[in-house]
Amino acid sequence: MRLRRQFLQFFAFVSVTAAAQKAAPESFRDPKSDAVDSVNPLIGNGGDSPNGSGGMIPSTAPPFAMTRWVAQTRQNYVSMTPYNDTDTSIHGFQGTHQPAIWMGESGQVVVAPGAGAVQDVFEDRGMTFSHDNEVITASYYSVELEAQGGGRILAEQSATSRVGHLRFTFTNTDTPYVLLQATRASIIGSDDVTNTTLPQGTVSIDPSAREITGSNPERQDFIIEPISTPATNWSGYFCARFDTDFEGYGIASNGTQRDGEKDGKGTILSGYVKFGSKAKVVNVRIGVSFISVDQARKNLDAEVPDGMKLEETAKKTRMEWAEKLDRVQIFGATTEEKQVFYTAFFHTLQYPYEQDEGGKYYSGYDDAVHEGPSYTGYSIWDTYRAEWAWLIIFAPERIPGMVQSMLQDYKEGGWLPMWKNIIETNIMVGTHADSLIAEAVLKGITGFDLDLAWEAVYKDATVPPRNDNTTVYSDREENVDYEVRAGLSSVYAEKGWVANDIHSEAGSRTLDYAYDDYAVSVLAGLLNKSSNAAFFRKRGVMNPFSIYNNDTGFMEAKNADGSWAGPDAGWTEGDKWAYSFDVVQDVDGLIKVRGGKTGFVESLDAHFDGGHNDHTNEPSHHIPYLYSMANAASKSQSRIRQIAQENYNATSRGLSGNEDCGQMSAWYLFSALGFYPVDPISGNYIIGTPFFDSVKINLPNVKKPLEIISKGASKHPYVKSLSVNGESVQRAVITHDQIAQGGTIQFEMSSKPEAWASSTLIHQFDSGIMQDRLMHNEL
Repeated sequence: MRLRRQFLQFFAFVSVTAAAQKAAPESFRDPKSDAVDSVNPLIGNGGDSPNGSGGMIPSTAPPFAMTRWVAQTRQNYVSMTPYNDTDTSIHGFQGTHQPAIWMGESGQVVVAPGAGAVQDVFEDRGMTFSHDNEVITASYYSVELEAQGGGRILAEQSATSRVGHLRFTFTNTDTPYVLLQATRASIIGSDDVTNTTLPQGTVSIDPSAREITGSNPERQDFIIEPISTPATNWSGYFCARFDTDFEGYGIASNGTQRDGEKDGKGTILSGYVKFGSKAKVVNVRIGVSFISVDQARKNLDAEVPDGMKLEETAKKTRMEWAEKLDRVQIFGATTEEKQVFYTAFFHTLQYPYEQDEGGKYYSGYDDAVHEGPSYTGYSIWDTYRAEWAWLIIFAPERIPGMVQSMLQDYKEGGWLPMWKNIIETNIMVGTHADSLIAEAVLKGITGFDLDLAWEAVYKDATVPPRNDNTTVYSDREENVDYEVRAGLSSVYAEKGWVANDIHSEAGSRTLDYAYDDYAVSVLAGLLNKSSNAAFFRKRGVMNPFSIYNNDTGFMEAKNADGSWAGPDAGWTEGDKWAYSFDVVQDVDGLIKVRGGKTGFVESLDAHFDGGHNDHTNEPSHHIPYLYSMANAASKSQSRIRQIAQENYNATSRGLSGNEDCGQMSAWYLFSALGFYPVDPISGNYIIGTPFFDSVKINLPNVKKPLEIISKGASKHPYVKSLSVNGESVQRAVITHDQIAQGGTIQFEMSSKPEAWASSTLIHQFDSGIMQDRLMHNEL
């Protein structure tokens, strides 16, 4: 995902040892769940640079939580996470709203325990710790800290969606205290860490209620927001309530402390409370809101009311993880493989995250509070590929609210989101919300406004952004309005391509817009809008080939006059190699122009053997499955196993590329089951190679389990035969309908390449949505 994401070089692990984790106490392992115990939240966190791993943090929160809580080892900003396993000191515990490493923080709050003299400056308050004394789980975290004033502090943490629950046990300490930091110097961007702003926050202390409340308007991505919807009055709010009387209190601002003061407003602002030497255990619960302090207090009372023990909070959150993760039972997996699988599952259920509270939400698009569901953290350019398909299967109850949330964004801001982080940020290219909505409708999801959905995607496909012919819309370009389909009016709508001499990333835009047109056509077909379906279907299958250079055999961006822009121009987080395979809506047509099945397989071989496949970034994710669509399924199987081995393992460096809100993990999860949604809105999954001897899945709201039986798969990567519900399958494809209601998928595995699925062409439009192919005798 861009800042522009640099492509890291990741070394292959021939054999790795699963990272040993200190087990949680038995009181924090209720209910029993081997799946939840297999989650290792450190996977994807390690490395001494932003690209050192997946950009994940060992956070504590339930699925899709509005706020995740994490031990803070460093200041976070765009390209820097708040926790890194190479660090040796903890500066507090942060309620973070940073949805991915390449996005900014918003409205964070930090809780920092200490002893002795109050340390309010971040650099001064770090306390040393050993990773040997950490317990890291999805629902409970603990660590022993060396207090600066002497003695030790055991810090324990759990959380609900909108409430952090922390417990501090002070041993041999003098004057224990807890500090609540509201604001800090906010780093803007990542190229220059001295580029900061100073948000103005508030803090109030109420000793009689044992509360510290406050607000923090920090939103690091404000510099790339659309100029017409600036979220003027947005802020994060908090209400922290203690179970211990205050012996003293004060306000700290810019490194100056004022004992006895109850209220503060300003920059680098904190409030602190001191406890007597007899205080040994202090609990603090912190409600968080995007609406008001009063709503933060209501969230606290609703989710972790007075008297609720930390063990109860952790149990509540663990139950939510167990309800999801226990749905999948894998057999024939090593301890490491179980860690990789269930941690990937854990990662896929974090985004997009809840933005509503108490049945209402603040919208930065129109600066008002509305009723209904709301989500934020939509990394759609990444997640439309496989993450969304995974959520449709395993969290179908969430999909109506997520789609309706996007439609509310459209109503309040004028457009569907592309990369929403509180509000739109114009990150990445294409309007892939079109794909998300079409896929949801295709797969039977209801509960949102279909008429509004059509209106929104139709606007994406037909209305260009403001100043379309004069704005480049480069990566993270500032002081522009909604990017949406930049270039729609310049050349694309008339000639079929985005002009490279007018817009950035024109080659990628051309291919992405074509897929989005295809998505619009699918939705139109489902809504019986036949003329619209035909119009956008033609653009969807014809426009990709407008930039195919027959002389070179690669996709290549074009200028407005039709001249070639050069093989390296116009790509987004990829190159000509990756994007020349990026016509997933019409692989048959792509095979035809690239020399037929034999020539296509040879081009795939050149791609992989030449080292061009970069799994660290999303444009390459579907490519190994394309062999199966050209009657060379055994080559898909070999490549998939190799990619999984080289890019995923159970160490803190166990993700080769940024997680990007679950897409990296969704690739692994689908691949481990044995199939992948190459074209997610076709309703088809392309067969790969299952990783485990068998998998049993209890799908939500489905009476019959889905069983995937592939005896010997852990050692034998090749598929000899396949049956679904007892019927032989000769093509390397199964449909969503074949798995959505449960049943049995039976693989016969082999140690050598087999001829299975080597003689039947897979057509893209078998789902019935596309009855006419409009194919390539016109090309």
